[in-house]
Amino acid sequence: MSVAEPVLRTARRFWQTALDMLYPRVCHGCQDPLPEDAPHQGKAAWFCGSCCEELVEIQAPYCCVCGEPFDGAMTEAFVCKNCAGRRIAFDFAVAGFKADGPLREMILQFKYGRQLTLRAGLADMLAAALSDPRLAGEDLRQWLLVPVPLHWTRQYWRGFNQSWELCRRLSAHTGIPAAQILRRHSRTSPQARLHRKKRLQNLKRAFALRKPRPWHTLPPLQGRRILLVDDVLTTGATAHECAKILKQEAGAEKVVVITVARG
Repeated sequence: MSVAEPVLRTARRFWQTALDMLYPRVCHGCQDPLPEDAPHQGKAAWFCGSCCEELVEIQAPYCCVCGEPFDGAMTEAFVCKNCAGRRIAFDFAVAGFKADGPLREMILQFKYGRQLTLRAGLADMLAAALSDPRLAGEDLRQWLLVPVPLHWTRQYWRGFNQSWELCRRLSAHTGIPAAQILRRHSRTSPQARLHRKKRLQNLKRAFALRKPRPWHTLPPLQGRRILLVDDVLTTGATAHECAKILKQEAGAEKVVVITVARG
């Protein structure tokens, strides 16, 4: 530990205390004031006790491919009916929480309300996905965080790519490197409005690798292990198409999808 680190930690605590005094924190679910001793990371930093109880963490049993949770006392790994018989390019997907209640509203405010400050809280929720047992023992700092891209017109309208903002924040907290590897070269209909079959058709050939430029070089990808990041996973159609490009064209060894929530 360097001599400067304790000084920096003290300075951060002082600055955070000053901010809390000037701008008292409120719950992003019900808008009630948060306790003065509320932590500054994790779900309790963003939601009060009552709203935290409404957050449903993804716990076993869940599909070992797409991460969809199921009720019941299953003791062995299983594949859900939506994944059975399908060729899925990503190795598996895991989410921190279900896309319900106050967390769903927070995601909507972040994406469509352009509340960029919420990226910190959602990155805290995203970090919960890294506790999946299948990632235990991995040196994730040797992996690479890659965001699901937006078409440039949609990103221009929104002002940012929510997946890249989550990558940047998670990278700062964990030390896992992040890079924008993919581009979306065709503008497709919003996935939320489509049924599963239409979603698959909608995304065919929608993604490609970004081309290196003098001002933008790509990190080595051959044999790389990648954490593909998005805010919500529903059918997995988008993640499948992105993972296919990363494996077939970039030569990635493994692609694991991590999202804040599971729809």
